[in-house]
Amino acid sequence: MALGNTLYMNIGDGELSYANNSLLQHSIKGIANCDVFKDCITIADLGCSSGPNTLLVASNIIDIVHEVCKENNRKVPQFQVCLNDLFGNDFNIVFKLLPDFYAKIKDKGESFGPCFVSAVPGSFYGRLFPDQSLHFVHSANCNHWLSQMPQGLENNGSNIYMAKTSPPNVFHAYGKQFNIDFTKFLQMRSEEVVCGGSMVLTFPSRSIVNPTSDDI
Repeated sequence: MALGNTLYMNIGDGELSYANNSLLQHSIKGIANCDVFKDCITIADLGCSSGPNTLLVASNIIDIVHEVCKENNRKVPQFQVCLNDLFGNDFNIVFKLLPDFYAKIKDKGESFGPCFVSAVPGSFYGRLFPDQSLHFVHSANCNHWLSQMPQGLENNGSNIYMAKTSPPNVFHAYGKQFNIDFTKFLQMRSEEVVCGGSMVLTFPSRSIVNPTSDDI
């Protein structure tokens, strides 16, 4: 039997359904149902990378807001989508996807939108946006990347990361650097997100504590 016929999200609207367990959906619906934004909702996708899936998150968010506004007989707002990644990211690939992206939005009707997409290059461990300017922040599988090499790894031998042969101070150094970086990330976003805004972050994780295992 084909995988496409056997693998799918839990259907319906029960306790274990996808509809009731999607943090992204719940967060967006929460914003769309309140008065956090007026005429325009500003979305930031941090660590967006480049490729055919780059605009998928923005598309999903727009669809959810559209759905909620229709349910509440409310005018659909304008959308400002800010795509962020490091300066070396190939934003030109993303820009070439925009005509199709805009065409799909136009298919929703004349009263929908408009939507404005921009690139915001830079590290998300620093400030990227003006004070109180973002309604929704999304970042997937990015925050585990450190801003710099941890200090004090001189005794890590020929290893390029944490290995089974690494001394205890190496594990401590990586943990400390992550602590510094993630605290900085949250501090920066606390200044940029409006009161009542939301943020959804997705992390890779392990089922066991040992960072040298292949269990992710």
